[in-house]
Amino acid sequence: MEAPVQTEMVELVPNGKHSEGLLPVVTPTAGNQRVESPRRSCVEGEGFLQKSPSKEPHFTDFEGKTSFGMSVFNLSNAIMGSGILGLAYAMANTGIILFLFLLTAIALLSSYSIHLLLKSSGIVGIRAYEQLGYRAFGMPGKLAAALAITLQNIGAMSSYLYIIKSELPLVIRAFLNLQDHTSDWYVNGNYLVILVSVIVILPLALMRQLGYLGYSSGFSLSCMVFFLIAVIYKKFHVPCPLPPNSNTTGNVSLTEVIKEEVPLEVETEAAAFCTPSYFTLNIQTAYTIPIMAFAFVCHPEVLPIYTELKDPSKRKMQHISNLSIAVMYVMYFLAALFGYLTFYDGVESELLHTYNKVDPFDVLILCVRVAVLTAVTLTVPIVLFPVRRAIQQMLFQSQEFSWLRHTLIATSLLICINLLVIFAPTILGIFGIIGATSAPCLIFIFPAIFYFRIVPTEKEPARSTPKILVRRAWRPFVSLCLASC
Repeated sequence: MEAPVQTEMVELVPNGKHSEGLLPVVTPTAGNQRVESPRRSCVEGEGFLQKSPSKEPHFTDFEGKTSFGMSVFNLSNAIMGSGILGLAYAMANTGIILFLFLLTAIALLSSYSIHLLLKSSGIVGIRAYEQLGYRAFGMPGKLAAALAITLQNIGAMSSYLYIIKSELPLVIRAFLNLQDHTSDWYVNGNYLVILVSVIVILPLALMRQLGYLGYSSGFSLSCMVFFLIAVIYKKFHVPCPLPPNSNTTGNVSLTEVIKEEVPLEVETEAAAFCTPSYFTLNIQTAYTIPIMAFAFVCHPEVLPIYTELKDPSKRKMQHISNLSIAVMYVMYFLAALFGYLTFYDGVESELLHTYNKVDPFDVLILCVRVAVLTAVTLTVPIVLFPVRRAIQQMLFQSQEFSWLRHTLIATSLLICINLLVIFAPTILGIFGIIGATSAPCLIFIFPAIFYFRIVPTEKEPARSTPKILVRRAWRPFVSLCLASC
């Protein structure tokens, strides 16, 4: 028996992006008529899309005004996140060829799973990720999808706060011109991440509407493009191997290093260290697929962007998805390649932090750090917002809005995430755990099983080519993702 369409909708989007109020709250009635639900008081941030005044709002009655190009930008923005900072480390532990193969496989599977989402959405007329879960498996399906997206958002917030923890002390040292390491509180990452959370993030997270902060997502994408340009530029100005105990200023080319006579063994070791690896397998290789999966999560954002699209069609939205994934694929590969070729096996799990080995006072890297720190700080409230909405919808669904509950949820989430960041040894653990659990569910598992369950056998039998492809192609890859956990 087919599950009914759920009344409320929770928009949850990972990687620091969000889309709220895109869909009306409707409920089906007899005779396939749809009327607006009276339960709207607990919904935050409504009204991002203008409704057509001539008719009642349906799932597909919005007149989208977003162009093809802007939709590509929005989806690219949804894909891009902090995962780009860990891809050079992934390449160092897989080699260039294996990394390129895995990155290509995940990009192709991500594009195909979007195709499955669009097809499932077109059949049932639903454009919300969690609602597809409800339509396929009832309330357990909706809760599973909401839980996966919530974990993904918590992972994104944790990675952003970890960047603050690791990069903000370096920025403060550079501005204060502190040559030696000190134990003062203002250069302690644990204290600084708590300070930023209390002073900046919490006040923003307590607001009922954060629509204007959506501009920071565009700024975040610009910062990552700036980061990529800096990585490519620095590849040709950082010597390999790094000269011992040498910190040069940002105004002097690092390739102009005084050459000293060194033993032949040292030169041989240096040549071996500065030789790229094309195929590598070690214990850290297991982190590669979760890091890549974390970097490609955008699927909950696809359906809201589809809703906003001008003259929408599945074919047009698929082209947007393919182009966005292709752009991010190129950016990811270039960032990983040039970051790896700069430091080789010496690259750290957070690439930007590795440049501190070269010159902690480098002007270009300092500008990149400030831009990235600003972007991730403003993005955390955006990612927290849909998580809080999910908690309110699942636990306090029929209750009126309460400032006390609103504040307690936001404060509790920030406390838990700060504890996670403080006690996490590296950002690699965050990428690995989230990339091996919620990311495979959102990218590979849920779209496949939703498609298999929602698409009727009259249109596509269980033994049809698409459904056989879903079963056979997804199983080994999903098993590999989960095994890497």
